Amino acid sequence: MSSEVDHTVVAAPQDWRARLKQIGPGIMAAATGVGAGDLVATMVAGSKYGYTLLWAVIIGTAFKLALGEAVGRWHLTSGQTILSGWRTLGKWALWYFGVYAAVWGFVYGATAMSASGLPLNALFPFLSVRYWAMLCGLAGFLLVWYGRYALLEKVMTALVGVMFVTVVGTAVLVTPNLGDVAWGLVPRLPDGSLVYVLGLVGGVGGTITMAAYGYWTIAKGWRGPSWLPMMRTDNAVGYVTTGVFVIAMLIVGAELLAGQEVVTGDKGLLNLGDTLAADYGEWARIPFLVGFFAVSFTSVIGVWNGVSLLFADWWRTLRAPADRVDEKVSNRQLERSRAYRGYVLWLTFPPMVLLFLDKPFQLTVAYGALGALFMPFLAGTLLVLLNSRRVTAEGRSRWLSNTVLVACLVLFAYLAYDQLVGLFE
Repeated sequence: MSSEVDHTVVAAPQDWRARLKQIGPGIMAAATGVGAGDLVATMVAGSKYGYTLLWAVIIGTAFKLALGEAVGRWHLTSGQTILSGWRTLGKWALWYFGVYAAVWGFVYGATAMSASGLPLNALFPFLSVRYWAMLCGLAGFLLVWYGRYALLEKVMTALVGVMFVTVVGTAVLVTPNLGDVAWGLVPRLPDGSLVYVLGLVGGVGGTITMAAYGYWTIAKGWRGPSWLPMMRTDNAVGYVTTGVFVIAMLIVGAELLAGQEVVTGDKGLLNLGDTLAADYGEWARIPFLVGFFAVSFTSVIGVWNGVSLLFADWWRTLRAPADRVDEKVSNRQLERSRAYRGYVLWLTFPPMVLLFLDKPFQLTVAYGALGALFMPFLAGTLLVLLNSRRVTAEGRSRWLSNTVLVACLVLFAYLAYDQLVGLFE
């Protein structure tokens, strides 16, 4: 369903078959959050520790699933957007998000374009990474500027299908040891592995785009508590799918790169493509690079649309009188706003200046430090909002959700501290 019919009342599906036909926003949110950097970090952990840290990937998937469910539950049971909720906490929350989104968008625009350009350059070297990156940015810009949610969901779903075939296919190709995989589900902490455990728990699709999930549910016409079961199914399918991607990369690292020194950053995936070509032939390298592109370009589409919706709603909420903050807003209204279009332009064109630095891997480092500053904010504000009278009793968090959200807050706060210390050191 497109965003032009945002106010249409649609009955929630009651059986599993009908729910599966409605799945979409969860795939959008989860696939957007998992980038090439997440896959490389998992591959490095696999090369160093084999399957020992598989349990950390499972916990990380559960954490993101809980955060996504909390965002969706807020939208469905409060009748407000997440930005309207943040305003009720005080304008400090709005200003934190606004300043963060402006700085993050500039760095992320260059990071996402570079990550998409790298595999295309490896496949078609007649253009440099810089110019492939620009073309990817322009492609994302045109899709989001002229396309509506229904089109974006179809494109994203197709790319996720490519990711599944290529990334999971690579894991099958290297013939994993299923006994060792099973042992990896037992929590263990080898010497020197803590930083990798934290990275795996924190890195399965956790970015600012998690907050955009509610806007994509609006685009589908999901409104009211009756849609909670559908939302939970959709959210689970999205994060379980991305969890499978990350597990596949852990298997590749454990089987193909055991004991090797793996290059961090997006360049590590290019090197893995070369290793696949050396071991299995060019027929294995090319599909893998296509999957690498799919992983990266889903983030371009998802961010260009989802975070632009967040920014447009931020501008609306910041300027609205107190008695109009909780007015219903459609995605179509937001997409027609100057704030939405301005942020799409901001993501696309100013960051192209950074591409002329020809340092795509250093951009990933800067993005990682910035990304760590949002997740504690999201977990902390959801804890407050979903335990308040701003939502109906049906929407309030129970002990399990609160426990996981507190764990997310502590983990992401530590990761933010660690990233910032590492950046300055």
